[in-house]
Amino acid sequence: MDMQGSRPLGVTQQQAWEALNDPETLKRCLPGCDKFESTGEGQYTVTMAVKIGPVSAKFSGKVTLSDIQPPESYRLSFEGQGGVAGFGKGASSVSLAPTDTGCMLSYTVQAQVGGKIAQLGQRLIDGAAKSMADDFFKRFDAEMQRVHGAPPAAAEPAEEPKAGAVAGLMQKMGFGKKDKTEED
Repeated sequence: MDMQGSRPLGVTQQQAWEALNDPETLKRCLPGCDKFESTGEGQYTVTMAVKIGPVSAKFSGKVTLSDIQPPESYRLSFEGQGGVAGFGKGASSVSLAPTDTGCMLSYTVQAQVGGKIAQLGQRLIDGAAKSMADDFFKRFDAEMQRVHGAPPAAAEPAEEPKAGAVAGLMQKMGFGKKDKTEED
């Protein structure tokens, strides 16, 4: 399976880099992730529950970072075992580029699966992988907003408070605030 994409992020390149290298942030953002712990420089153990079609399994595995170019890019390799459900392994490249409103995250993934999961068919596997990626980015965006606030582009201009129905009726009847044009 091959997948690639890019996503605009409403945080700076440095903020995104720090989050993408923080095991706790990744644990919160990866769907079904129970454990994402550092075991050394650029090495992590991961446990996550995965459901693809009728097959559900708890995968245990490891993630290794390489070709690390802070705060721009890295490669990661991953492998996991899900018991009778099968296995998954592969590699991904992640890059961050600054933009006017934050940064752009681009990624490519090459993965292989085996066991029961492989018997489900490529279309189902690809759909589940895309869904997991979309879910990750929704959670990641929400986490970045929680930690760093709303992105500047998403900040809405302050609106004047709108009068309630009773206040509006009172103003029409001549009570309450008057426009400056009515004052002489």
